[in-house]
Amino acid sequence: MDTAALARSFARDLVAHRNKLAGKAEDAVRAEYALHQVARALDAQHDAYHRESATVLEHWHGRGADGFRHNSAKLTKELRITGAAGAAAEKVVAHVASTVDSGHTAVQRLVDEYTAQAKQVLDAGVAAGTQAALMRAVGHAADLAPRYTRQSASTLRHVDAELKAAAEKLHKLRKELTHDGVVDKTARAKAVSGRGKEIVHAARKELGTRENPPGSNRNPYGPTAAWCSSFATAMWRKAGVKIPILPFSGDVYHWGERNGHAYGKHSLHEAKPGDVLIFGTGPQNTSTSTHIGIVEKVEGNQVTMIEGNSGDAVRRNTHPLSASTFYGGVHP
Repeated sequence: MDTAALARSFARDLVAHRNKLAGKAEDAVRAEYALHQVARALDAQHDAYHRESATVLEHWHGRGADGFRHNSAKLTKELRITGAAGAAAEKVVAHVASTVDSGHTAVQRLVDEYTAQAKQVLDAGVAAGTQAALMRAVGHAADLAPRYTRQSASTLRHVDAELKAAAEKLHKLRKELTHDGVVDKTARAKAVSGRGKEIVHAARKELGTRENPPGSNRNPYGPTAAWCSSFATAMWRKAGVKIPILPFSGDVYHWGERNGHAYGKHSLHEAKPGDVLIFGTGPQNTSTSTHIGIVEKVEGNQVTMIEGNSGDAVRRNTHPLSASTFYGGVHP
């Protein structure tokens, strides 16, 4: 009997927790490195601009000089604000990366400790040489697993709380930059508007597409499962949005939170063509995040949407733009 393999089979939840933390750790390290590079580049740009503008103004006098000084000071401030925000964001991500890494290490230690202990119990049962002793050993090994799994779940919850707090800090930094005028709102709005049109155009071409056979959940957009979210993310991908096919609508909202594109039920007025709106009360599970559709147009308090898996087909439906219907939305 391969007692090590049997011990590992009892540790499935532990291993799942470890793997989830490993993925989060990898994402956090990549984000930290990217922000570090951005902050360094902005600091260098700020210093170079300050030196060059000072050189120009040193021998320049007249009415034009005042305007240049004003614009120069404004740009210098914006670069400084942006650089400072980049450095602050890097610190936030560095902290959470450390937390995730520590959590991963702790859960890996639990996996190793449980596997070794369970194997020892099972080996003793095998050595006893009786069926009864072996069955007692298997039961004992299985009974050990929940205690370790509770510890790993607690670690995972702690890491998730830290990730949520970090996301809120990063979102606040982003809002501060937007408020200070550093983000080019006009350019961003045009980019979002153009992509939104592409998404709506792609979704309209799919109207009438049905499951085959009816009632089977077999669809051309994702796995054989409830497919409203697979359809929405597939249309986003056609328009160039870098998002995976996500069969669960709550995962689309989480993607929006991670990328600063999500908005809650109190901000539904932000909905624009190409966005998705998500039905239900929250992103936790399929009972609270029940359906998703692509915004085609908003007229007053009504929103027209193109929805996959609506009556087993891609359909156009109109709904009240209300927090009692949607818990939030995501910009592409």
